[in-house]
Amino acid sequence: MTTNLSNEPEVVDTSLDGVVIRNYIDGLPGGASLDVTGYTPTVIKAGHIVIRETATGVHKVMPVTADGTAYAAKPDGHEYRGVVSATRLASKPMCPVMLRGTVNEVASPYPVTAEMKTALPHILFTQD
Repeated sequence: MTTNLSNEPEVVDTSLDGVVIRNYIDGLPGGASLDVTGYTPTVIKAGHIVIRETATGVHKVMPVTADGTAYAAKPDGHEYRGVVSATRLASKPMCPVMLRGTVNEVASPYPVTAEMKTALPHILFTQD
């Protein structure tokens, strides 16, 4: 995966990151450059679910529905991997990915399903 590393100034609202990510314990070393193919929102918010394509190991943002109100179905051949722990622009998807910690699911960008919670046993989804 290739990521644009230019540092053109762009502003993204990170004011809710600390509300969503309640306790960061462990994550992917160095984070991941996420594949955002087909992802139409301009921002990847803290709390967004990350998936990984099992055949290639490529990390991706979990797809969202066309109306942008919920997660879409997990694509075949993918597994849940973690949670984005800091808001980033989708145009610069270099994201820290939390593998162990606590997420305030009420403040998450989209509703978290029971399947996601079960597949991510080291992430505690709470309601503050």
